[in-house]
Order: sequence, then structure tokens, then C-alpha cells
Amino acid sequence: MDSVSAGQRAVLGAVVLSLIAVPTQASAWTTATNKATSTTRATEATEATEATEATEATDRVNSTTEGEIPAPDTAGVTAVLRSAVAQGAPGTLVRIDDRGRTYQFTRGIADRGTHRAMAPDDRFRVGSVTKTFSAVVLLQLADEHRITLDAPVNRYLPGLLPDDRITVRQLLSHRSGLYDYTNDMFARSVSGFEAVRNKVFTYRQLVALSLKRPRTNAPGAAYSYSNTNFVIAGLLVEELTGQSVQTAYENRIFKPLKLRDTFYVHPDTTIPGRSARGYLTPDTTGAPLVDATAQTVSWAQSAGAIISSARDLDTFYSALLGGTLLSSARLTEMERFLRVNSTTAYGLGLRRRDLPCGISVYGHTGAVQGYYTYSFATKDGRRSLTAAANTSNNAKVLNTLAGVLNSAFCGTSRREQQTRS
Repeated sequence: MDSVSAGQRAVLGAVVLSLIAVPTQASAWTTATNKATSTTRATEATEATEATEATEATDRVNSTTEGEIPAPDTAGVTAVLRSAVAQGAPGTLVRIDDRGRTYQFTRGIADRGTHRAMAPDDRFRVGSVTKTFSAVVLLQLADEHRITLDAPVNRYLPGLLPDDRITVRQLLSHRSGLYDYTNDMFARSVSGFEAVRNKVFTYRQLVALSLKRPRTNAPGAAYSYSNTNFVIAGLLVEELTGQSVQTAYENRIFKPLKLRDTFYVHPDTTIPGRSARGYLTPDTTGAPLVDATAQTVSWAQSAGAIISSARDLDTFYSALLGGTLLSSARLTEMERFLRVNSTTAYGLGLRRRDLPCGISVYGHTGAVQGYYTYSFATKDGRRSLTAAANTSNNAKVLNTLAGVLNSAFCGTSRREQQTRS
């Protein structure tokens, strides 16, 4: 099943165009009225495609201003989703929110058992997109003068780490040097996953796994992506608030933004409501996909256990970048980016992707067993995109899905350039 829709939101309602095409049938356009309302291995959250060294970088100045960003290339988005399904993703979805106008695209199936088609509002596990939520809570606590970003982590969690030089800021920017314990946990995708899918860990148990291994670098010396950093972030949130991470997320982000599809259910294993089932690709070529939908995600928790939808993630990043969740000073700190490679920089729980057309977008990627997510927005938050596929451990799908960023933010001009070249 392949569908595309675009809607212009208005005060009283919106006209929605939807394209529904079954691969063996001709495409057909229908019109409806819609009322508007105001990793690759195992976790793959290690983002192995990034370089480990980071150098100081300032924001790229977009060659195209926010107001001049071209309309999304809907044909380009559709082509990306078609390719991702051909490469092994059972289903894919994309949502673009652009100054009141919404575009929605789906292809493939959400459930291999029932063959239910993927729907634009299906919920899914967002993986490391969770890290931005965790960073926002800690930065709110900094706004409330309850934590200092350049203070040692051990000031708030005495004796947790063997090095008093490791700061809160270094955790949030992946410059602590703490080893990522998931490298060992998921050295083999399926067996590693099955060993932990129903286990419940404490934060301190996960930190202990990291501390068994040498650190990757001295504190602050280099960028090295590690889930350990954001496990400690969750531990800090609970220590400073006296609440669970779930309560902090709900009271500080989910409820204020009215995110009706966003949940933190740890250690429950189910996704509430209608959702896309997630499928883990085994390491052995030709082996059957593993249904990874039900899991505690206790191995990740505040580093990767949130459940959401494309609508809610677009709302979240638009609100964050629009200044709704943090003070301007704290948002500026979050957006103090360090170069990772030629196209990517990392701030505090926030990525910047520099696209070929000269536009930079801000958000995070996510990978958890069974799901890939890209969720990004423009600097002002006025155009946001979320793309998801219900597979993981499939590098071709991961890399192909990234193509929606060019189509969503660079428009048809970029696709035409690629065609000519």
C-alpha cells in the first residue's frame, strides 16, 4: 500500500488530497475534507556512520533563507519510500508540517501478519530521538538553576563516575569519553536482542557495564557517541526532580505540548494503541525478520525508549526550535554545535544536518530494534519532518531513508540537479 496526502490547515477545516496506490493497480487521486485542530547493528543508536572526532563548528549560514525554502518535493519523498520498501523495510511513513500545511506519505505494511497497510498516524519506537527529550528536561532544570551544565556529574551523583572531570555538558554532547555498553550487548543483533528484550535494568547497572571497559578518550577531548551518556542523563533527572523519568517527560513535555501519541512505558513491553510492528533484520543473509515490537527497551531507557508518532515528533521539534520549551539562552546552548563530519554536527542532544542545497535542519535520528526514525525541522521550527521505517539492522534502508530530508527541505530543484548529474 502506498499513499500520499497533503493538507492545508485552516481555522474551520482543510482540503486533503490523498493518493492511494496498490503496487499492482493504477494510482488514483481522491479528495476529502479534513477538519483541522489547533541496531545499523542492534540499537544502531551508536550512529556508526559518524566520525569519532569532532571539531569546533559554527552554524552554517543557509544559502536559502527560512522564508524562501522551496515547497517539498512530494515525488522525491514517494521515490525514497518506494526504494526503502524495495530494500527490505516492510513499511515506511513520512509526515511534513509546513506553516499549517501537512503532507503525509505511506508505503508498505505495518503488520506482516495481518498485512495491514502502514498508516500516517501509526505509533512507533523512536529510539535515540529520545535523547532530545532527555536533554530538554535537563536544560529546563538548568533554567531553573537546579543543575549547572559545566559542573561535574559527580557533584549530583557522588561516586558514580571514576573521573570528576566529566561534566553534564560533556554527557549531552557525547564528549565524556564513556564507553557505549551497547557495543558489547548487541555484538550479534538477534541473539543480543533476545537476551535483553524482556530484562529490566537499573540505570546504575547499565553505567557499570560501561565502566568495565576503557574510556574512548579523555573528558572533552573528542566526540564519541555513547548511549551511556544519556542513561546518566536519566539518572540525573530522577535524582534532581525526585520523580521518575516518565513523570518528568509527561509533566514537562508530553502534556504541555498535547502529545497524545507519545509515551514512556518502561518497563512495559507494549506500544499503546495502533502502531506499526517493528522487524529486526538478522545478521545472517536470508534469515527471516524477527518481530521486535514487544520489548522493555530497558537497555536504553532515557537514551532510547520513547514511543511516539510522526505528528507528535513534528510538534515537539517545532515547539523546541520555536522557543516554546526552553529559554532563549538555554536553546542557544543546545544549538552550540560541534562538527562530527562534513554533513553533521552535534549540540546538546540535538543534531544539525547540513543538506546539499545549503539548508541546515535540526533534530535527531533514532534506531531501535525494529524501527528507524529521522525527525528534523528548520532553525525556526516552521517546517518539520518525521520519517520512519519499521525495520532495523538494514544499512541500505537507513541510508535511503535519509533522502527524505533533501526532498522535504530542498524541494524539486535538488532532485532536478541530481537527475541532470
